[in-house]
This record gives sequence, C-alpha cells and structure tokens, in this order.
Amino acid sequence: MKIIRSKSFTGERAWAALDIANMNGITTRLHWTDQPYKWHINDGQEVFVVLDGQVQMCYREQGVEKDTLLQTGDIFYASVGTEHVAKPLGEARILVIETEGSV
Repeated sequence: MKIIRSKSFTGERAWAALDIANMNGITTRLHWTDQPYKWHINDGQEVFVVLDGQVQMCYREQGVEKDTLLQTGDIFYASVGTEHVAKPLGEARILVIETEGSV
C-alpha cells in the first residue's frame, strides 16, 4: 500500500519520476518538471493527467501542429502514433500511465 502526496513531490531534474505501480506491463509514474519534454511518439497509448500546475500540450494530427492548455485535473490521451510534446508553464506534477519502457 502507498499514499502519495503529489503536491510535495519534487525532483532534482526535469521529468524526475516516482514509480507508483507496474500492473502487467503498464506503468503509473508521477513526474515533476519545470521544463519541456521533447517531441515524441510513444510505443503504445498514454494517459497524461495534470495533478498540479499547467501544461501546454502540443500535438500533431495529420502533420498539422495543434496545442491545448491543460489545467490541474485535465487529462490528455495519446493514442498510438500521436506525436506530442508537453511544455509546463512553471512547475507541474503529472501522472503518466503507459506501457513499460515507452518513450
């Protein structure tokens, strides 16, 4: 059993992660960051939940770049093949659920 107070989690570097669970190859990780990630395509599906802060999520659909502002409580679902990049506005804490070893 674990109880995690996400608001108190910080990292020594951007995208530092706390492993919460691995359920049959699906990982749940809490990330802290204050820097953008990189454009990428995950090997599988990804669920991205903003627990604290704001994140500008940029993504490409049929080669067209789009973006949306994710607030605390918002969820971004990246289906297989969705190219995207997360850009926090200040500090953010994010719960990411994805296939183990995914980018």
